Amino acid sequence: MKKKVIVISLGGSLIVPEEVDYKFLTSFKKIILKNQEKYRFVIVCGGGSVARKYINALRESGKNEYSQSLAGISVTRMNARFMSYFFDFDPSKGIPHKMSTLKKYLRKRGIVFCGALEYKPHQTSDSTSAQIASYFGSDFINLTNVPGLYDKNPLKFKNAKHITEISWKNFDKMAQKIKFEPGQHFVLDQTASKEIMNHRIKTYILGQDMKQLDNLLNGKKFIGSIING
Repeated sequence: MKKKVIVISLGGSLIVPEEVDYKFLTSFKKIILKNQEKYRFVIVCGGGSVARKYINALRESGKNEYSQSLAGISVTRMNARFMSYFFDFDPSKGIPHKMSTLKKYLRKRGIVFCGALEYKPHQTSDSTSAQIASYFGSDFINLTNVPGLYDKNPLKFKNAKHITEISWKNFDKMAQKIKFEPGQHFVLDQTASKEIMNHRIKTYILGQDMKQLDNLLNGKKFIGSIING
């Protein structure tokens, strides 16, 4: 039987919060390898704070959104290369920059890391993840530094309420209230929100407790949020 494809957006803030989070990444690797008998994985790496530092510097110097986005894309690809090496993949193979290459790698290997693919306006690596999930008709898991979706940023507001389940339409309303900026910090960007709504992609938002990812992949109860229906 053909293995189901799972698309995971791995936030840059999880890969390199300040220094490379070796403990988290080791746990993440263990869970992915444990479940590769059942699934094929496309793991899209974000740029996180490193990307935001470059983007902010370009913004302050008056560079346009296109230049800012290219800088962010470069960091996502650097993170994807690093993760590919971390998983012991052949460094000479590089990472895919196009969907056709990604598809070829996935067929051969079963686990593929990438950053943002080709440049498109008003997108982050979340949009890339949603588009890949749409392409493969797969579920989408967004891993971030908070344990799910909240009505406001729980890192700033102690009274933020956790949202366990939300419809595609209502989530899109939340996302569209925020003005797009390269390097923005929201669980999913506006383009990704439209993509998952228009293509009815079942989407999960999880934090950095890898037990929750393992539970989700094995049909068990997990802590996080679902965007669906």
